[in-house]
Amino acid sequence: MAIDNKNVDLSALKINRDIPSEPQGSKSKYIVFGVLILALFAAYYFLKDQSFSFQAEEVEVATAIMTSPSQANAILTSSGYVVAQRKASISSKATGRLENLYVIEGDVVKAGSIIGRIESNDVNANLQNANASLEVSKANLQNATAELEDAKISYDRQRKLSQSGANTTADLTTSESRVKRAEASVAAAQAGIKVSDANIRAAQVQVENTVIRAPFDGTVLNKNANVGEVITALGGAVGSRGAVVTIADMTSLEVEADVSESNIERIKPDMQCEITLDAFPEKRYRGSVSKIIPTADRAKATVLTKIKFTERDDRVLPEMSAKVLFLKDNLSTENESAPSKLTVPAASILSKNGKKVVFVMKNDLVTEVAIQVGDPIGGSLEVLSGLTAGDKVILNPTEKLSTGTAVKLKK
Repeated sequence: MAIDNKNVDLSALKINRDIPSEPQGSKSKYIVFGVLILALFAAYYFLKDQSFSFQAEEVEVATAIMTSPSQANAILTSSGYVVAQRKASISSKATGRLENLYVIEGDVVKAGSIIGRIESNDVNANLQNANASLEVSKANLQNATAELEDAKISYDRQRKLSQSGANTTADLTTSESRVKRAEASVAAAQAGIKVSDANIRAAQVQVENTVIRAPFDGTVLNKNANVGEVITALGGAVGSRGAVVTIADMTSLEVEADVSESNIERIKPDMQCEITLDAFPEKRYRGSVSKIIPTADRAKATVLTKIKFTERDDRVLPEMSAKVLFLKDNLSTENESAPSKLTVPAASILSKNGKKVVFVMKNDLVTEVAIQVGDPIGGSLEVLSGLTAGDKVILNPTEKLSTGTAVKLKK
């Protein structure tokens, strides 16, 4: 049906200008707020897609290390310290003030050599007195001997006179008694000489006790006293010293290592070992098990094992910390001198697109690294290129890993 436009009332369509309009700034605020909301949602989904730590894959890691042929041949590893089996704190048997000290730390001494002396004026005086007493005893012996000879001559004369009846029996008896007294005097003088000799020896021992000597060939490790300090055998007096120096026989150095009770049956006497000092990790020393102490430490559940050096140099010092590898088989000379090689566990290597790759973990992210491998060494593989010692690699990597993937250590 047709509408007649002429009869339509258009007055109701006019604009009402009394209604207040919305400010322009309020609209801008809503727009900015909406953009922020959208940005937050976009960031959330971006982080979710990038697999950050809250969705990180749990992994186990191993370290790329330098491995020697002996490490691959080791059945057990232990740690311990270098200890001198012949070591002594040297003191004097007498008590006195230290008068001379002839050695310092590091000096090499021979058995019997003089290390120091304590004051000996009193014992030297006793020795001189004993020597004088000996001279007196010798003089007494000479006098008694002369008296005995005269008494014997007189007795012989009285005996001859008695046989001819020229004297009385009393004269003969008196002469005989004189001989016996002279013989007793001689015996007493001889005993006096023995006593004087014994006194001299005792005085000489006292003088020798003031001399401090090395009991064996060794090296001075510590100087425990200075000239002027009082030295006593037991060091019990206040302000006194018991030991003057401490020496050790460097040829008796051995490594003392603790081996757990559960593994001690794997250790045998004369088993070949490799010793590495923490101070010189690049140097490897040959050794062998010299003794297994037949008792256990109940606190640590370990058994003390001593490893002697087959070869060593002057860098090996007492109390150095050391690591010991107990070897399953004896190594050849060629293997002993072979350099260490960079290795990683075989379980960390993945074949991918015809290449050998590992995944290196750093700052909770992994990086795919292509490597070139060499010979197997025990349960590991030699790495010829691509890694450096200390790199952390993922064990048993999965195909899901790729560069930039977030991971976390498995608990």
